[in-house]
Amino acid sequence: VGPVRIAVIGLGLIGGSLLRALAAAGHEVIGFDADPDTRELARAAGFEVRDSVAAAVGGTSVAALAVPLTVLPEVFGELAGYDGLVTDVTSVKGPVRVLAEEHGVRRFVGGHPMAGTEASGFAAADAGLFDGCVWVLCVEPHGTDLGDWLALAGLCTAMGARVLPITAVEHDNAVASISHVPHLLAAALAWKVSGSPLNAALAAGSFRDGTRVAATRAELTAAMCGGNANEVLRELTHVISDLERLRDELEQDDPVRALVPYLRGAGRARRAWPPAPGVPGRLARPSARQLLELGRTGGWVTSVGDGELRVMRPETDRYGS
Repeated sequence: VGPVRIAVIGLGLIGGSLLRALAAAGHEVIGFDADPDTRELARAAGFEVRDSVAAAVGGTSVAALAVPLTVLPEVFGELAGYDGLVTDVTSVKGPVRVLAEEHGVRRFVGGHPMAGTEASGFAAADAGLFDGCVWVLCVEPHGTDLGDWLALAGLCTAMGARVLPITAVEHDNAVASISHVPHLLAAALAWKVSGSPLNAALAAGSFRDGTRVAATRAELTAAMCGGNANEVLRELTHVISDLERLRDELEQDDPVRALVPYLRGAGRARRAWPPAPGVPGRLARPSARQLLELGRTGGWVTSVGDGELRVMRPETDRYGS
């Protein structure tokens, strides 16, 4: 992908990292953040930063929105008349797609890099944050311009990301299960050291690993889970059912024996993750159907060439190139 003039709106952890990563890849980037202090931090780091959304996107061909879901309606409103390609990094995709349609955004491809840390703000931004991460770029069978999708896929893979194509609905169901509910579980576990010096002193590796994302800023987690409430409720209900099963097994005459099958299966699943890459393949001039078939099998795009994609699938999946 040749140099592109790109606006990044929102310069927190993800937006700031995107600003840094795109600049490192040779693109011309212009930033904006609603917070004056953040704007000054980004300027002090050597970036061109404007004082409004309209000023930032003027003359750009791509606008990446890295603001919370609650702020997106305002930002979309400020994009009126923008004819460039718009994408976002929000962790819920269905509601963003609806907002884009309601605000008459002409060219939109929803995105979500599965990257981040418990830290927040521009000071935590890292140009290498997306290296090796999965970056969802949504494909809607009758609503996504494949030329726009391929252009974004080229930008993302050039930053080291693995691009996974899937619909907004499928994305929101999946992330509720493997991202949003885990944030809520981490929060529930984190309370166990609140007001208990003994618990805090004894907490070690399992507590640390299970509660890391509880340190995420509360407003970010609330927006993430609340914006995907229906899917999170469904997946949380499944987890509660599993916990109730474990409670019942603890009440058995022989709780050790009762627990082993469930725990053994969970152990197998965890040891098998992440799936190992399989044999590289190619897709020439892919259709939306082919892209979705790739994403639904857990496959991803590794690079974008002239009319051809290099792709990879998990080793459990066999296919012809």
